[in-house]
Amino acid sequence: MNRYRSIAEYYDAENERLEMLRLDVPLFLKHIPKRRRMNVLELACGTARAAIPIAQAGHNVVGVERDPAMLAIARRKRDSVCLSENELKLIRGDVLNINIGRTFDRVCIFFNTLLAFTTLKQQDRLLANVRRHLKPSGRFWLDIFHPDHGMLAERHSRNLESHVFYVPELDRTVAMSADVRRDMSRQWMLVTFDYSWFDYRGRKRRQRAEFEMTAIFPRELQLLLERNGFVIDKLYGNYDGSALGIDSPRMIASCRRK
Repeated sequence: MNRYRSIAEYYDAENERLEMLRLDVPLFLKHIPKRRRMNVLELACGTARAAIPIAQAGHNVVGVERDPAMLAIARRKRDSVCLSENELKLIRGDVLNINIGRTFDRVCIFFNTLLAFTTLKQQDRLLANVRRHLKPSGRFWLDIFHPDHGMLAERHSRNLESHVFYVPELDRTVAMSADVRRDMSRQWMLVTFDYSWFDYRGRKRRQRAEFEMTAIFPRELQLLLERNGFVIDKLYGNYDGSALGIDSPRMIASCRRK
């Protein structure tokens, strides 16, 4: 399985346009008691896009990320906003098997990350590790897209999400588009991000990032969580806190241990 791995230097710039990434953390923070400092574990924290504001809200955060380039960016960003190691600890590791040796009040997985684990074996291993690190009274928070049946019916979608972004660290303007191939008999998708830009000599350059994803439907999510010892307390369809409905774009679940 080829799990999601972005071009680290592009990650923040290419996703800056997404409104959902300005709304997901505020909704999560609404579900944390304001008068108590919580211990929060974020799995697959990337460049600490979510971990930093959670720590800035007064909670002790541990972020786990397997990509060293993403982790290096996360550490630079953490240091630039003067968060200490105690406030935000960043660890390199694979979320399927890392053992931090302690439990947390909250464990969270943002931005479709669960869908990068495309087999039941991988999903069970991930959720078993979530349970291992969650206090008996804690909550597990996950956020994935609500499947669009029309889009999933297409075997091949080209030039999705086409846009242009600027990467300050590289002084580079990049054009990006996505290509998705689907086999819904396996609930499997191959996502390809194509990037292109012109270097200082006017020569066109290209890069590509490719990874697999799956789709999970609402009842399937419930069964997957229950088989791994979780019960859904609340299930939202968007970041305004609305209930999941037929046209909802997201499935945002707050879960507790059985």
